[in-house]
Amino acid sequence: MDFGIATFVTDEGIRPDALGIALEERGFDSLFLAEHSHIPVSRDTPYPGGGELPRVYYRTLDPFVALTAAATATRDLVVGTGVALLPQRDLIHTAKEVASLDLLSRGRFVFGVGVGWNREEMRNHGTDPATRGRLMDEQLEALSRIWTQDEAEYHGKHVDFDPVYSWPKPVRTPHPPVYVGGESPAALARLRRYGDGWLPRPDTAPETIRSVRADLAEHGKPGLPVTVFGAGRDEKRIEGWAEAGADRVTFLLGTKPEPATLATLDQLAAIAAKYRN
Repeated sequence: MDFGIATFVTDEGIRPDALGIALEERGFDSLFLAEHSHIPVSRDTPYPGGGELPRVYYRTLDPFVALTAAATATRDLVVGTGVALLPQRDLIHTAKEVASLDLLSRGRFVFGVGVGWNREEMRNHGTDPATRGRLMDEQLEALSRIWTQDEAEYHGKHVDFDPVYSWPKPVRTPHPPVYVGGESPAALARLRRYGDGWLPRPDTAPETIRSVRADLAEHGKPGLPVTVFGAGRDEKRIEGWAEAGADRVTFLLGTKPEPATLATLDQLAAIAAKYRN
């Protein structure tokens, strides 16, 4: 397997360009960054991890800006969103951001997407939490058209626009790989239909990975890449994911200043070295 890092880049931690350099120096192949546009002051939606919402959620840099900094400071590092909250995003701006980052990174961008969990955050963007999954499905279809057609149009229930021009086009054809996050039935249906890769969370058992890969093969997507997202240091779990055919594991990296971050990366690199391809 390959190994990467999933993290929150904030104004209080290591800079993304320095982080990218440090990852390449230690043999990590990828960097996936989280996204939250803001956190509403009044919030009833519980934090999925339980307890108080961690400080990093309030202070995330824009992932496309941060990943551009990491990409321009590195040569081979894969840069990805983990995950972009697509239902909260303007579709046409997102199409241009993805294509621009793919161009500037020379084809090293992976577009990880998810529906999100913070309902108040969604509503501030004009997104109805009840229909965000259906909105995202239409967004993925429409994005593909913008990236691959000179005059793109889309007419759906949630996304609707007449023909548009939009350049640049992505470097990779037909477009950067779309990695779908989540393990729910709706997420797996989305993965079968639109996904170029899967981002399961670290509580996903190896048997589930085997089952999903078998299902994908039955639906004409054999060998779809699997990146376990935000893993800890449990080596038995890492061994299990490797045996189940996962292609990459990303360690969840805490957000700290540069010296502390580099020390942690040294520890994670030592684990990765045992299992790297």
